[in-house]
Parts: sequence; C-alpha cells; structure tokens
Amino acid sequence: MTERRARFDSGKEILRQQAVRIPLPDVEAERDLHENMSRIAAAGERKSELLDDPDVPLTEVYEDELQEMQRSFEYRLHQVAGEDYYDVATAYVDGERDDWIGALAVYYLECYYRLQERYTVDEQIFFLVILRYPDSVTVNLSFLSGEISEGVRYESATHVDADLDDSHRQQLYGDCQHSQHRAAEYIREAVDCIYEAFPDPDATPFAERRYGGFVHVTGRRGPVFKEVLDSLRPDRDRFDDAPATPGLVAEGPEAKRAKQELLSDAQVEL
Repeated sequence: MTERRARFDSGKEILRQQAVRIPLPDVEAERDLHENMSRIAAAGERKSELLDDPDVPLTEVYEDELQEMQRSFEYRLHQVAGEDYYDVATAYVDGERDDWIGALAVYYLECYYRLQERYTVDEQIFFLVILRYPDSVTVNLSFLSGEISEGVRYESATHVDADLDDSHRQQLYGDCQHSQHRAAEYIREAVDCIYEAFPDPDATPFAERRYGGFVHVTGRRGPVFKEVLDSLRPDRDRFDDAPATPGLVAEGPEAKRAKQELLSDAQVEL
C-alpha cells in the first residue's frame, strides 16, 4: 500500500453502505446522464467482443474493464473537486471541511483506489447499482467478499495453477474458451437493460423515463469469474423531495435486496 493510500485509508469507514445522489434538474442534466450510461453500455459491448476473441487473454479483458472504470471515477473526481481532489478528500477525512464536495471526493477516491487494487485482490466482489428517479440518480458502488449466486460463470486458463500435460492443457483451454463465449453472449444481451433504463430524453416522453436502473456484479475466485448484469426496479417511495445539490445517502432498499438475491455469505468491505 502506498503512503498516499495509507494516509487516506481511514476515510473508507465514513462511506460504508452509502450511495451518491445527483440531482436531475433539467433536460440537459438528463442528456448528460444518458450519455454517461451509454458509455457504460458501450463498454459492456466491448467486453463481450473481447471475451469472444480467442486471441485476447482474459487477463487483458479484465484489465481493459478496470481501466475504463478507473477513468470514469477519475473524471468524476475532477468534475467534483478539481485538480486538487486528493487534498479536498483528505481535508474532509481530517475534519477540516464538512461539505458535499469533500464527501463525494472521499467516496470517489476510495472507489478509485479499490479499483486499482482489484486486479491483484482475489475473492473480492464488485457491486454497482445505478438508479434513476424523476428528479435524481443514485450511484452505489460496493466491494464485498462472498459468493455470486446468480449470473454467468466463465474461466481463465491463465489463472489455473496446475501442472498439466499438452492434452489436458488443450482441453482446459477449449473449455475456458467455451465458457467465455457463453459469457460474451450473456453480456451482449444484458447490456440492453442499461439502454432501456436510461433512454434518450429527447426521444422518450418523461413519463416513460422517470424510473429505471440496473445492477452489475462481477467477481473472481481463482480461475473462475462470475458476472451479473440485470435491470433493477427503483423504489418509488425512497425519496420525498428533490435534492438541491449532490450528496451521500444510504445505499437504499433496492441495493440491499439485490445483495440478498444475488450474493451468498456476503460481507461488505465498502
């Protein structure tokens, strides 16, 4: 762990089981949301293509996905707190400031650090829920331990720690390729739920875009990867009023239910 990461580590407890809530005050904000969600869906389509390519190792697919996520959170850090986002976040952790900018900087920076560590940390589950309400959107990112009980399962020959002869190695490679092909099909079909949850506001009546959402769960245990991408219905009674500014809120009943339905023996790390 780097000195900078260790310096910031105490901030993670502040953010356990919380989400970011962002106002949607006008159509322009909805357009920005639609564009961001379309980029997430496009990244899923790219992942399905890479998984289906026998010349691309699964390690590269995994790294490509993580780098895309990191870029997204780094963009949000700059958007919220500017170039000095680390100083803003540590000032919040140290009690030198107490505002929504500092809180969001801590949340996004902790997620950014966790994503950096995720490639080398086995048995950690990435859990993302994004939900659309009439006047806002919530983003909840959690890192957990446990088992993913639903979704698609696929394997990586690179991560298998076994001394095999040529015949068994070829069989293993073929089995892994087949599992990755099935995973590619699953993801290719599942990304539609993102487009459906966050349609173009210029082409969709407001009544049809007031509510929507999805859940994305990925994890690895040794050579076995599991993934879930599915629609998630927002709770219409969750909020009573429109937010004036972005801020942190409790993770919400939708995320709690999804964890219960999709995971087993789950323990929240963040």
